[in-house]
Amino acid sequence: MDDHGLGLLRQLMSDIEGAPFPGSIEGELYTIWYEHAQSRAQEVLKYLNDLDPNYGRESNDAAGLV
Repeated sequence: MDDHGLGLLRQLMSDIEGAPFPGSIEGELYTIWYEHAQSRAQEVLKYLNDLDPNYGRESNDAAGLV
């Protein structure tokens, strides 16, 4: 994995660690965090797909992950 991918994964982990306290799940803070984390997760998944486009269901089946 290159520096860009490592940076994306670090940012995603930081976003996950920054999740709002469960008591505020109903509030606007959670909505803002969730949208930001979703956007970052999609960016990471796109990067991983670009890195290894052949990885998918068949790979997971062979590894017993599905």
